[in-house]
Amino acid sequence: MKKLLLIIMCCFLVVGCGKYNEKDAYKELDEKIASLSSYHVEGELLIYRGEDSYTYNVDVAYQKEDYYRVSLTNKVNNHEQIILRNQDGVYVLTPSLNKSFKFQSDWPYNNSQIYLLERIFTDLKKDDKKTLEKVENGYLFTSKVNYSNNANLVTQKVYVDEKLNIQKVEVLNNNESIEMSMTFTKIDEKKEFDKDYFQLEKNMDGKETSKTTMKSLDAVIYPMYIPTNTYLTSQDKVKLDSGERVILTFDGENPFMLVEETATVSKELQTDIVYGDPYHIGDTIGAVTDYSISWTSNGVDYSLVSENLNLEEMINVAKSISVTAIAK
Repeated sequence: MKKLLLIIMCCFLVVGCGKYNEKDAYKELDEKIASLSSYHVEGELLIYRGEDSYTYNVDVAYQKEDYYRVSLTNKVNNHEQIILRNQDGVYVLTPSLNKSFKFQSDWPYNNSQIYLLERIFTDLKKDDKKTLEKVENGYLFTSKVNYSNNANLVTQKVYVDEKLNIQKVEVLNNNESIEMSMTFTKIDEKKEFDKDYFQLEKNMDGKETSKTTMKSLDAVIYPMYIPTNTYLTSQDKVKLDSGERVILTFDGENPFMLVEETATVSKELQTDIVYGDPYHIGDTIGAVTDYSISWTSNGVDYSLVSENLNLEEMINVAKSISVTAIAK
């Protein structure tokens, strides 16, 4: 009898410590996310590119009615960019250059997002074959993801504590290798924001612009990756008032053009309209469309244009410039 009572008490203790079965866990997560009217998140993002990796401090703000602000600061060079969504649209801001891109985009709803809580759980909800397992100090959810600009990213692993509070997300490729990892260090699910917190001008005001800008391209930067049967046919350099521009033309089966230009600080806030989506390219966030990719890295503006390359090939070329470029 005493043994039976002991077993019953142990069962109550296990249940009381927050042990979930799969159905109850998903149900509670649905309710948790549906109830969010705002949140503030801090954490660290790691992006792996072969033998290289990039680390960002991440600060995320969300408010119902489609307001988002994601600040990403490169931990190596302290370069900050902000992805912003408000009533006027979607922007990527580069405060140090006093510039921004305005996107004709459905971001963040058109792709998985490793640092947005509701997008992480949306992927869990959509996957009928998702799994749940008990791990030390919590649970591990595994599901498919949808990164339309990178078909190689296929799976996410979501680590939560005993109370289903998110702790870490890993995104894996077809080889089950981790390509991105987001560790959440602070989550406030009842955060209130000032009325102008998500406004463009507010997020550019008071930001320090770059004190120095490249006056010349010290060396032409060549991509490490070039599509099969494609080769460099011309290289032209043009002097500008603010620096230089280099135009590299590649011909063959998969022709494309790569333009490199001295990055400059705009005296007044400059906003360029682009069609496409924000995309992480090495150490920065660029603009990706069906026929072009543009981004700024280490004082250089890059623009890659092609009517022949598919999106995956264009991204491969762009990443090869950002990661381990060759200068000749």
